[in-house]
Amino acid sequence: MFVFDAHLDLAMNAMEWNRDLTWSIAAIRESEVGMMDKPDRAKNTVSLDAMRKGNIGICVATQIARYVKPENKLPGWNSPQQAWAQTQGQLAWYLTMEELGEMVKITNTKELEAHLKRWKQDPKNCPIGYILSLEGADSLITIEHLERSYEQGLRAIGPAHYGPGTYAHGTDSVGGISYKGKVLLKEIERLNLILDATHLCDQSFWETMKVYQGPVWASHNNCRKFVDHNRQFSDEQIKELLSRDAVIGMALDAWMMVPNWERGISTPEKTGVSLMHMVHNIDHICQLAGNTLHVGIGTDLDGGFGKEQCPIDLDTIADLQKVPILLSERGYTPDDIENIMSKNFIEFLKDTWGTPV
Repeated sequence: MFVFDAHLDLAMNAMEWNRDLTWSIAAIRESEVGMMDKPDRAKNTVSLDAMRKGNIGICVATQIARYVKPENKLPGWNSPQQAWAQTQGQLAWYLTMEELGEMVKITNTKELEAHLKRWKQDPKNCPIGYILSLEGADSLITIEHLERSYEQGLRAIGPAHYGPGTYAHGTDSVGGISYKGKVLLKEIERLNLILDATHLCDQSFWETMKVYQGPVWASHNNCRKFVDHNRQFSDEQIKELLSRDAVIGMALDAWMMVPNWERGISTPEKTGVSLMHMVHNIDHICQLAGNTLHVGIGTDLDGGFGKEQCPIDLDTIADLQKVPILLSERGYTPDDIENIMSKNFIEFLKDTWGTPV
């Protein structure tokens, strides 16, 4: 089944983890044997080859570079200028993948429909389509940099990531949207960018919903019902997004799937975390919505973690093809499953971008 993955940090892996994503998963793992700088070394799950094997023909691909102020102890860049430069390096990587014929940027409905047609005809030789998204807005030196990013192909943006930011407060922090944040939201709306509600802390989430009236989705955000943490959405937040015709992508980071996960201590084997936990999150949103039109896939695979923090039944991203089987066993129809695996996000983009001229 065709898959749309709404959140992959591809350029981060290429530029910071130094992974050549044109290699196979096995080749990347072999190249990292003995490396100890990051806990996910030799445990990666994503490459362009694996995406093709899993029929993952479109993804939302990120630029990400956190600017941290002196009082912020999270890892990141010490100035927005450095963070901006890092995102520009990531953009350059995507462009080199386009030059190789490995990827193709999608910025409007005409390009989207052309890509879907080409993929259907020849998936083995078709570039993987990507929609460019900025995860956390702190790398925007000024509001004017957002329009510059739009001209570069940016089509979605999350105002915050982890901690307190310039524009909003993110995961594991408490606070609202700043004055600059409200100006940013108006500019996002003016440009018809998609606002990604993922990572907004509760206060910033609700303040954003009051100010922002444009298209909104959540690329990779699970349900607080199963893991009681501010990183997940409460039922009230999910219902708010449903009322705005949003689509919510389900993530595969184990700590977001099973409660009481301890980083570096818990393991997939000990906790039993599996792709069925993704199905539980999918089903919960479908029950709240009363249909299958507002949930999709946003794996966040290799978003700073690997197999040590993944479902036990997932070796590479190609194993997303197991999800339709699990959904079918849960009672979902073929049309329902197609909605969840790709169609909901595709239709969201068409509705946002409009009919081709």
